[in-house]
Amino acid sequence: MASVRLVVSSGEPAGIGPDLLLALAADPAFHPPTELVVLGDREVFADRATALGLPFDWPDADTDTPVRGGFRFRHLPVSAPVTPGRLDPANARHVLDMLDHAAEGCRAGDYAGLVTAPLHKGVINDAGIAFTGHTEYLAERVGGTPVMMLVAGSLRVALATTHLPLAQVPAAITSDVLTTVIETLNAAMAEWLDKPQPRLLVAGLNPHAGESGHLGDEEIRVIGPTLEALRARGIQAIGPLPADTLFTPRHLDGADAVLAMYHDQGLPVLKYAGFGRAVNVTLGLPIIRTSVDHGTALDLAGSGRAEHGSLAAAIDLAAELADRKAA
Repeated sequence: MASVRLVVSSGEPAGIGPDLLLALAADPAFHPPTELVVLGDREVFADRATALGLPFDWPDADTDTPVRGGFRFRHLPVSAPVTPGRLDPANARHVLDMLDHAAEGCRAGDYAGLVTAPLHKGVINDAGIAFTGHTEYLAERVGGTPVMMLVAGSLRVALATTHLPLAQVPAAITSDVLTTVIETLNAAMAEWLDKPQPRLLVAGLNPHAGESGHLGDEEIRVIGPTLEALRARGIQAIGPLPADTLFTPRHLDGADAVLAMYHDQGLPVLKYAGFGRAVNVTLGLPIIRTSVDHGTALDLAGSGRAEHGSLAAAIDLAAELADRKAA
């Protein structure tokens, strides 16, 4: 067992976050790598545990009660009663309160890292709170230059842009943005893999990477020159490569990470390759943060059919990264 303490945000209370955590704690095949402090509403968890026929006897995070299975609980109340599968904007603040507590606790050294269960962006915006995602929200709280990356086995896919409408992507891909993202990705992979010059594959934006300018010129104007400048500094940024052939064994063999230009360019491939066991990692923050590779699955909440493999992988990876950081 690791020597760190992780905090776990349970996400949208009407979603499958509580289900996943309860099922994971009851799974005899899961061995917590460290002590876990789960954030949520105690009544919500008790009700969900009863519905699922699962135990819920985790001691409070601040007590000295011995921990069974590594799980402790910190109660942060919801504002309105929770029905599995039914969103309520009144509880949007509860979701953000968990993130605020976790971020501050990580900054203060109370926790060595944060693992997040899925939340629902739409209901937070419906509550009148401008919100684009975990990645951006945490960056506002703790600083840093966030880069979103998903991991499934040896396949690691990072994103140059995250939660943007597709029409806004071309303008968002600037030389400064690409330079910052690739520098962050390069430094993270060098530390993670103990490899001073990781090999990074960079996708083009347009079909066939622009087809020499006939299908778009972002590769010629922005992406290509930026990569050339980075290579001159010793960063192995290979590309721009056509995205439709980048994810083939010929290119991926020996690659340490892939950089896609936008969300749905790279993540469908990764999720197909490892859905249910993939992990979302936020690079470039001063804190460690991992997450599941899926959403709130409102239709599964309270049913007992939600799979907790991705959450287990996210916890294991957060503990591994925290131990590396401590060492």
